[in-house]
Amino acid sequence: MSHITLDNDQPGIRGLFQFRPETAVPLNLLAEVLLRGDSTLTRGERELIASYVSSLNQCRFCTSSHAAFAAAQLPAGMELVDQVRADPETAPVPAKLKALLRIAAAVQRGGREVTPDLVRAARAEDATDLEIHDTVLIAAAFCMFNRYVDGLGTYAPDDPAAYAAAAERIVASGYVSSTDDAEQPAR
Repeated sequence: MSHITLDNDQPGIRGLFQFRPETAVPLNLLAEVLLRGDSTLTRGERELIASYVSSLNQCRFCTSSHAAFAAAQLPAGMELVDQVRADPETAPVPAKLKALLRIAAAVQRGGREVTPDLVRAARAEDATDLEIHDTVLIAAAFCMFNRYVDGLGTYAPDDPAAYAAAAERIVASGYVSSTDDAEQPAR
């Protein structure tokens, strides 16, 4: 039961977006740009960063949602997502992504935790300024999303099929397509 009366039965951020649709529009636009817009990082890699940060924040809804979204867009699927969330250093991902995940974890702890050494290490693995920028912004945005979802006590379904169904919608249509329809906000 959420901390406020939402007057809908949608889980997580979806229920909050229905409660206050005018906030859904800019938040979904931000997610669309960061997770699906033009980038040299794949959509799956960006969703993986979102899921990883959400898992560090122990936000069950966002972790499960973005894990499903990442798995649907990564060739190695949920097995890889689970490996990254358990230990990104031993997960079979490229060195550049590992360096970016270190930056994301630093952002999760606090913005000033991102050190010149972390940035230098990412650059040494050929991370671009845009990739570093977007990693920091994805991590920061998901700290906000996680606190929004958990701060209002929303619920997270236990059934992985709920997240898989949402992943199909997001992969096919993105975050913004649902913003126009208050009955089906994205995420």
